[in-house]
Amino acid sequence: MKNRLCELLGIRYPIIQGGMAWSSDGTLAAAVSNAGGAGIIGSGGRTTEWVAEEIAKAKELTDKPFGVNLMLMAPNVNEIAEVICREKVAFITTGAGNPVPWISRMHEAGVKVIPVVPNVKLAKRIAASGADAMVIEGMEGGGHIGKMTCMALLSNVLREKYPIPVLAAGGISDGRAMAAALLMGADGVQMGTRFLLTTECPVHERTKEMIVKATDTDCVVTGYSRNLGVRCLENTFTRKYLAAETSGAPDKTLMEMGTGTARLGMMEGDIENGSVMAGESLNVLNEVLPCRDVIEKIVTDANTALSAAACIRL
Repeated sequence: MKNRLCELLGIRYPIIQGGMAWSSDGTLAAAVSNAGGAGIIGSGGRTTEWVAEEIAKAKELTDKPFGVNLMLMAPNVNEIAEVICREKVAFITTGAGNPVPWISRMHEAGVKVIPVVPNVKLAKRIAASGADAMVIEGMEGGGHIGKMTCMALLSNVLREKYPIPVLAAGGISDGRAMAAALLMGADGVQMGTRFLLTTECPVHERTKEMIVKATDTDCVVTGYSRNLGVRCLENTFTRKYLAAETSGAPDKTLMEMGTGTARLGMMEGDIENGSVMAGESLNVLNEVLPCRDVIEKIVTDANTALSAAACIRL
């Protein structure tokens, strides 16, 4: 399964792991990269020192390319960017801000830039900005979301050819979904929630168990009415937050309610009072496996689906 994304990043399969805050560390990133994809260290909410340590850890565990997700609104973004450039990480993905001013800075250090975009307008801008690739992310994914679904983005964005690889994300949790994205014209996929359920992921075991047991209707979106949408599993925290949101609580109050809940839910295993961020494609996520087994199954199932699609005629 070779294409321009694989050639760009030097990977075997066109699969990158989402850079999930409080979930994606150097161990997970290295495991994904060793399995043939591209792992990503999530820097959201982390200190500069932690990011540096995890990059060093990943380099000890793999000689394959891996990336860092750079949250552009983080107070220490400049310091983290300096570490990324100094360590010459293979690539970054970006979120929560305008990636264009960062492209030349990263390129000077030999770091590729792959922004995450939520709509056609930004996709066109990124394609013309000098970025190396882009991820079009639908609202079906876990964590912070936009307003377009993955299918709509694939339909709207991929109406035309782009000079850079385009990856699909948002609710893609198995090989059938990957095959669908490739058939729509994507060059690869980004998967987040699927890699939460791996033996190498540092997410708490109670949190993993909650995701395994979840079904398709267990997701809710908090903050959507304030343009602060976050998809997570329903629990005590989400019910309290949504009650405050719908009753007209000020944005400041909502921000205070949400602060620190991602760490509680993902790292500390408080699955009632923390935020357990997960995407909507939950029913296919029913076991915790090593990253290598996950990627091999995704690729096998994707190839099976693509072969079946080749036989279909209308």
